[in-house]
Amino acid sequence: MPNKAFTVLDLLDLNLKGYNALNLRCIAGRSGLSRKISVPDINRPGLALSGFFDSFAYQRVQLFGRGEFNYLLKLKADNALDNVKQLFSYEIPCAVFTHNLVPDEQFLLAAESGSCPVLVTDLESTDFSTRLLRVLSNIFAPKKSMHGVLVEVYGVGILLTGDSGVGKSETALELIERGHRLVADDLVEILCVNGNTLLGQGANKLISHHMEIRGLGIINISELYGVGAIRDQKRIQLVVKLEAWNQEKIYDRLGTETHTTDLLGVKIPILEIPVRPGRNLPIIIEAAAMNERLKSMGHYSAREFNQNVLKWIETGEAQAAYYSSEDSY
Repeated sequence: MPNKAFTVLDLLDLNLKGYNALNLRCIAGRSGLSRKISVPDINRPGLALSGFFDSFAYQRVQLFGRGEFNYLLKLKADNALDNVKQLFSYEIPCAVFTHNLVPDEQFLLAAESGSCPVLVTDLESTDFSTRLLRVLSNIFAPKKSMHGVLVEVYGVGILLTGDSGVGKSETALELIERGHRLVADDLVEILCVNGNTLLGQGANKLISHHMEIRGLGIINISELYGVGAIRDQKRIQLVVKLEAWNQEKIYDRLGTETHTTDLLGVKIPILEIPVRPGRNLPIIIEAAAMNERLKSMGHYSAREFNQNVLKWIETGEAQAAYYSSEDSY
């Protein structure tokens, strides 16, 4: 559920562009624009129009395509609009007509009497359904905010985490200088869509592409490096935790095991990278991004190295090399 009630008016007010645009306009039932949309799904009310209201999913957005529109014309011709009136006796969020289809006056009057908004879009039913479900999925997606920096490195979304002052923003700035892109700095909002995909974006879109660099202050990345250095949203595929070098801690030196962290119920690979003077963190993170892309293609460098060492031992070449080195002394 979104943090606040999502209404039909909120749906109309969404500033959606491109492949997300819904192109909606309200033609009736404006008194019901405050109705809540509580279910991120749609319903085709064909059965309800025929008089079958058992298990009627009235909580969903009701979608009227060409089939439902032509059936409404038949009901009007037969003077059998009782089912339409019964339809609007339920507190449905809104009725949406696709293909720029506009229902007749009797339908609109029934909607007005039931305070149900009637919306029209020029999109086809399938296209509109896909877009609306995608939009509602993002709105109703489980979400959380956490401190960190989200960057895109070689197409991989990397969330940099760590204690304050460890160097997250400075590392991200160097990555941007090397041609990679910033998604959000300081406060990252994470959404879980489709149950297994994490999308990250700035918690506040007005300041998400600004960075705070200690000793320098606030800088605007899009103005300094151009719009090619930023993006609004990115899938999180790897978490990199930066931490001060601990001499007593044993860090992974082989990488044969994959460590994960749980974010909104989704397991994401995590790397712990120790920070100390002289370490080139941007290059390490670039290598981590490329290695993650190799893993996604089925190539695990550490495991392949381990297998090659085992094969070398099994062939007996290792023993021969060991004994020959002893004989040389």
